[in-house]
Amino acid sequence: MCSHVSESRNSRKPGFERPAALALCAVLFFAHGAANAQDKGTLDPKPLPPLAKPDGPGTLAKELFARKTTPSQGPARSIGFYSHGCIAGAVALPVDGETWQVMRVSRNRNWGHPELIQFIEQLADKATRTGWHGLLIGDMSQPRGGPLLAGHTSHQVGLDVDIWLTPMPAHAFTRLEREEMMATMVVAANRKDVDPKVWTPAHAALIKTAVSDPRVTRVFVNPAIKKALCREPGDDRAWLGKIQPWLGHDWHFHVRLGCQPDSPDCEPQPPRDAGDGCHSKEMERFANVVLPEHSTPHAGPTMAKLPAACREVLHAP
Repeated sequence: MCSHVSESRNSRKPGFERPAALALCAVLFFAHGAANAQDKGTLDPKPLPPLAKPDGPGTLAKELFARKTTPSQGPARSIGFYSHGCIAGAVALPVDGETWQVMRVSRNRNWGHPELIQFIEQLADKATRTGWHGLLIGDMSQPRGGPLLAGHTSHQVGLDVDIWLTPMPAHAFTRLEREEMMATMVVAANRKDVDPKVWTPAHAALIKTAVSDPRVTRVFVNPAIKKALCREPGDDRAWLGKIQPWLGHDWHFHVRLGCQPDSPDCEPQPPRDAGDGCHSKEMERFANVVLPEHSTPHAGPTMAKLPAACREVLHAP
């Protein structure tokens, strides 16, 4: 599977690091995924049509999970890996809070593990003390997690959230604004650094605040953004090690929490190498890659390829 999460999952295996292959893999993933992440929503979302053979062995898991509009009952439990699993008992982040607003409401992707909900609410409060005026929340997970129809390969177990690098305005967005407003690009046109006309100390402070939370195991940003973060002064650099540069992520940052104690079937993210990672090869891996504007969604797995417990989640009341 070509994605930043599957690379992270296996990159510690001897012989896995193949820069040319990974670069191609990344282009394919983001052509199928994150390149569409800013696609506009709709004011009138329509239910997906019934599947001809929902129980057929060839039916893709993303088609089944996308048709579940409510979470399963019972306690929360993340199952499987971030790019290969589901979540039971998910909780919805309210679309409006004093210090956050959910974008692209029509996608119904504001679901997650209760710990993720708490993290977002707490980060939103802390952000106002760093010069950031509230959070704009992008994709989390579907009501039962699982593969998504488009936009991501990860975000499947309720422990991922995309946070826009655009501060929340003082007013509440209209529904039209939530569905059609575009986030601000903070990476320069040449892809080599952040745009000095857009990037501010508040951007760096917000990301550092998120990364410094002990529940966070990984934050994905564009390599140009990590480059800017690496210029931050001071001796406190341990937090930079959790930041993984990856293609895309030039208008938002992707936060990933670690597996929770209530989820024994959750597969943890492998730890990153020691150090701040500011001079590693991954910093330049995708420096010259330009994403296509439009692309075809990735097919994804059938239910047989997901953890067995995900079938129970899918069919639970």
